[in-house]
Formats: sequence, structure tokens, C-alpha cells
Amino acid sequence: MWLKMFKESLMFAFNSVAVNKLRTFLSLFGITIGIVSIISVFTVFDWMENGIRTSIESLGDNTIYVEKWPWAQNADIKWWDMIKWPPPSTDDYEAILKRSSSAEAVCYTVFSGEPIKYRGNLASDAYVTAATHDFENVRSFEIEKGRYFTQSESAAGKPVTIIGAELARQLFEDVEPLGKEITINRYKAQVIGVFKKEGKGGLSDDGMDETTLVPLNFSRQFVNFRNPFLNSDIMIRGKDGVSVQQLSDETVMILRAARRIGPGKENNFSINQASQITSTLEPVFRGINIAGWIIGGFSILVGGFGIANIMFVSVRERTSIIGIQMALGAKRRWILLQFLTESVLLSITGGVLGLIMVFIGTLFINYFFSLGMFLTTGNITLAIVISATIGIIAGFAPASAASRMNPVEAIGYSF
Repeated sequence: MWLKMFKESLMFAFNSVAVNKLRTFLSLFGITIGIVSIISVFTVFDWMENGIRTSIESLGDNTIYVEKWPWAQNADIKWWDMIKWPPPSTDDYEAILKRSSSAEAVCYTVFSGEPIKYRGNLASDAYVTAATHDFENVRSFEIEKGRYFTQSESAAGKPVTIIGAELARQLFEDVEPLGKEITINRYKAQVIGVFKKEGKGGLSDDGMDETTLVPLNFSRQFVNFRNPFLNSDIMIRGKDGVSVQQLSDETVMILRAARRIGPGKENNFSINQASQITSTLEPVFRGINIAGWIIGGFSILVGGFGIANIMFVSVRERTSIIGIQMALGAKRRWILLQFLTESVLLSITGGVLGLIMVFIGTLFINYFFSLGMFLTTGNITLAIVISATIGIIAGFAPASAASRMNPVEAIGYSF
């Protein structure tokens, strides 16, 4: 019985929607815009969160970074004091490498912006990452073509390099990069590998996609290691069973001794770890989440009023039909279900149109910017649930009014 009632309610709803196309479009437009607002924000949010999680995984949850600047703001230390701190040096790296009992792998890395060329092609946005051999044991990455440096190549500072996927596209276009020589600053380096494309959305814009990785000793030809503003860090991965806090405490003691920092004096270096990033970004994500609900909520509220108004008009138009249905034995709950079904159908249609618009938007963005953004199953389900809920809330009052009509008065009603 209920199945039959629901089927007939759907038929009435579809007929009403089909007959009044313009009115239907106007009534569901508000829901469409609301769903586009909310789901767009959540889609971008999910893309950012996924990218950051991937980046944090590449940083390593048991890895710490010795750097000049902290990742999280420290109110006790002023920036004009930090600017005087020396950058991590090779001496610091050697001290940790020799004295640390908690470290599984230690890597010293220097970042430098250098012109990178191949014949007539110049990569203006690229940068050079010069690292010791243990870079592969600390930083997570994949090599799509070629290989990593050998131990002898790293130690001798051989002119070899591994380049990012985006950099390979800029420099070589359709030419196979392996075995070719590129110019870094004024020095030649042979390409022995290409990193697998990581894409945008992480902690950095392109991860390893636009970098050129070279052995640290090779970079000594064009990088001034005595520069007080050298952009360098020391990556330390702990052994299994060693906590990040234990690794951090040991590193602090080693560096204080190596830099001869007296008792009671502040450290002149920063120990950073992945958890600092997530704690810093949590308020930002919460704000984006709330903003998405507020922006979309107002649109959906307006759309809900629009559907309620249209449903009251629909009830008024079909008053005599409602009276005839009741006279023929239709129950009040059937009348209620009939109009609620129409309201929910309108609302869900608006929600589906909104999802289609968001989906087309993600295709457009991915085509032009290669961001890897997509609609998740969770967001699709959320959009349908929100739409159905708004349809029920907006349609309940008109449906209830229709179900409480007097059959005699309704039959005699003239629109």
C-alpha cells in the first residue's frame, strides 16, 4: 500500500515539475547555488587536506628537521633575534651524524635558486636541492625514470642530477631527458633520473616536480656555504621504537654542545616536525569549514523559502483535485506524502544540478591546472542528504495544509 502511494506521489510530483518548467527552475535555483557553495568549499578543503597529508607523509612522522626558522610561531623568541642565528651547517650535520644514537638516517640539504637550462629552454621557476646521500632514506619520493645517485657519485660530487616531472616537461618537452646534460648556473650536469609527478596541493606548490636534486659536494661549485642566509636544513629520521620527542631532545643536546651554547642560554636553531604543521593549520581548516556552511547555508535557506512558496502555490492550484481525491477515499497521509514527495524531488533535483556544476568545475580546473581535484563520495552523499532535508522542511507546511483540507470545501474551491 505504501509503495503504491509513493509511486503515485512520484507521478504527481513529476507531472507538476514537468508542467511548470520555469517555476520549477526558479524554485530549485537557490538550492543549486547553495549546494555549489557548500560542496565547492568542501571539495577544495578535501583536496588541500589530502595534499597536506601526502606532504606530511613524505616528511615522515618520525623525522625532525633542524632549521634556522621555526615552522610554528614562538612568542618567546623575536624574529630580530632569530635572523642572527646561523643556518644549519655541515659541522652541525657531522656532529649529529657522529654522536646521535637515536638517528637511523641523517641528511644535510641546501636549497638554492639557480638558472637551469637545456639548449634554448630555460626553467625560471625551478630550484636546486643539494643533499647528502641519505636523502633517499629520509624524504619519501618515487623515481619514474632512471635511478638514484650511487654512494661514490655523492661522495665525489659527480655532475649528475635527478629532475622533477614538471621541470623535465619544461626543459625537454617531448625529448627523452635521461642521459642529456643540463646547465645549472654555469655547470653541466647529466640527468640520470626523473621524479614521479607529485602534483600541487601539498605544503609546497609542486613538491619535487620543479626541483633539481644534485649531490651536495657538486653544489659547492655554485653555492656559497659560508653565506649567513644560506637556506639549509638537516633531516633526521629516528630508529624504530624511538619517539620523535626522544630524537628531538638528543638532537638539541648534540647541537648545543657543538655550537657551544652555555647553560641558561636560548637555542639558536629550530627543531621542526610534521605535527607542528597540522596543529598550525587546524584553525585555518576549521575557519574554511565554517565559512563554507555559512555561505552555502544562506543560499540554501533562500532556496528553501523558494520551494516552500512554490509548494503553497501548487497546493492552491490543485485544491479541487485534492478535494476529489479525498472524496474518493484518499487518506490525509497520502495527500501529505504526495506534496512532500514533490518538494523533496524539487530539492534533490537542485542538489544534483549543483553537484554537476561542481563536477564540471573540477574537470575545468584539472584540465588547466592539473590539481588532481575531485568530488568525493562523502561530499556527494552530503549534498543529497542536505537537499532532501531542505525539501522535507520546506515542503512540510504546504503538505500539511493540503492534508488538513475539508473535502467538500476543496471540491467547490475555484482557483
